[in-house]
Amino acid sequence: MSDPEVPKHEQPADVNDVVDSANAGLDAAAAASAAVPGQTPETVEDTAAEDADKAPAGDADATAAADADLAAFEEAERDHPGTFSTPALNEIAAQDDETTVLDTPVSHSESTMADNAYSTADDTETRIVPSEPVPAETPIVVPLQQQPIFVQAPEPPRERGNRGTAGAIGLLAALSFAILYLGTILGLGALAGDVTADNLGEAALAPLTTFGFWVPVVVFYLGFWLLGAFINRGKWGRWVIFGIIVGVIAYGGHILGQLVQEPFWRLTASEGAQLVNEQLLAPLAIAAFVFGRELTIWFGAWVARSGARKTELNAEAQREYERTLEAGPTLAR
Repeated sequence: MSDPEVPKHEQPADVNDVVDSANAGLDAAAAASAAVPGQTPETVEDTAAEDADKAPAGDADATAAADADLAAFEEAERDHPGTFSTPALNEIAAQDDETTVLDTPVSHSESTMADNAYSTADDTETRIVPSEPVPAETPIVVPLQQQPIFVQAPEPPRERGNRGTAGAIGLLAALSFAILYLGTILGLGALAGDVTADNLGEAALAPLTTFGFWVPVVVFYLGFWLLGAFINRGKWGRWVIFGIIVGVIAYGGHILGQLVQEPFWRLTASEGAQLVNEQLLAPLAIAAFVFGRELTIWFGAWVARSGARKTELNAEAQREYERTLEAGPTLAR
């Protein structure tokens, strides 16, 4: 069931629009009468008067019909309230029927151009308002991270050798060998009558310029140092036992020195063999053997004492290293 259509109330037009419409109608009628031939203005006025007389009768009939319809609608509204009209629409229609006169407020705006052009300085004291205190920035505290501590492991101690000491002591032994060897040469020369008190200085300096003197000394030093490198920190007994080897080396050094002194590259094989045979049992060769052995024994004792001291130091360093390992890593304070 659909709702009945509610008649919409059209709002009346403006008064000016109505007047304009009436004037337009009169103008149209005057123009129409002017267009009809034989009709005068008086005739037009008479016709208009007759129309005006007929109009009330027609309006009366229309008003009576409208009143009958309105009475029927009101009776239906009473029987069924709210069916054909609503109070809100009736109020709106009543308000629209009334002519409302609106008073438009007239505002007077004053120009501020003159005020701006002839403005005077403001005598009000200028106040400086302090700004709000800015809160101090809170320092960001970064927690310290514990850094890893690297502890270097102790290195094992290096063993102290005695070969350098043997080489240094061997120089002193070689110097002693040279002095004894030179003394033997001078002694043998004195026994032979070649060396006297008058030519002692010349006889002492003469061997110093020959290979026959320096070759045995150098060979003895090499033999002593090689034995010291072999024994190293060994005991003195090893020097006593192996000292004979250095004596043999010194003996061979004497024979080699005599060959270099000749010189041997100018000798034939038979002459070289004869020279070697002559020096095998020569007093100076035997003296070189004895000096080499004895000096090795006595200077070897010095080297052995130094080797014993080095052994003690090595043992102490090893014990300290073992104690450090047992104690574990510690932080230095």
